[in-house]
Amino acid sequence: MNYTNLKEEPANYAKIAGTVVSEPTQSHEVEGEKFFEFKVEVERLSKVKDTIPVTVSEKTLPKEELKIGDVVEIVGEYRSYNKLQNEKSRLILTLFAKDVHVCEKAEDINEIKLTGFICKEPVYRKTPFEREICDVLLAVNRANYHKSDYIPCIFWGWNARFVANQSIGCKVRLSGRIQSRNYTKTMPDGSVSNNVAYEVSCQNVEILSNIEKIQTQKETPSAPHSSEEETKKIM
Repeated sequence: MNYTNLKEEPANYAKIAGTVVSEPTQSHEVEGEKFFEFKVEVERLSKVKDTIPVTVSEKTLPKEELKIGDVVEIVGEYRSYNKLQNEKSRLILTLFAKDVHVCEKAEDINEIKLTGFICKEPVYRKTPFEREICDVLLAVNRANYHKSDYIPCIFWGWNARFVANQSIGCKVRLSGRIQSRNYTKTMPDGSVSNNVAYEVSCQNVEILSNIEKIQTQKETPSAPHSSEEETKKIM
């Protein structure tokens, strides 16, 4: 297992620096406040590029108009909401920007830190090359809101084996990066759909509390409200 003692920090913190690859377009409006969406491309050390959707309020947008090719630094929270597509509810992930800064030049940055609760049974598997992987859905409570964000997370190696043994309701703190992944899906009519999945690729994890262990000690656990709530709109 890979424990790390991370300092006390917000439950949801993300920072990226990269290149704008789509211009901001208005997505929706809440109580007269307009929100915009655009995408930022961030290069990994391996030279693979992650394309990260960003949502930003008109109040946070820089005064200068964002253009394709601009280099930006963004700090915010990784959020989720449900969107109805083809009569099915789909989980949409976006980096909700609280600060956007246009730079002349910046090294690519992609870091995220989350504290939340495991809200579905972890799914452990191995690749054809015997690499260990574990998928976890993490519920992260928003500060000052009765809402939670549901973030798919992926763990590797020792971390995958360790997290696979944790129970629903377990509270964890993790750090990693936001990852985009292209995949294809064969539709019922035989056609092939090209899709993009977004998740957090985790490098470090720390267990903060485990309901199952508390119960074995005959203590009464306080169930996290995050695992019971429906995902709501980002704003």
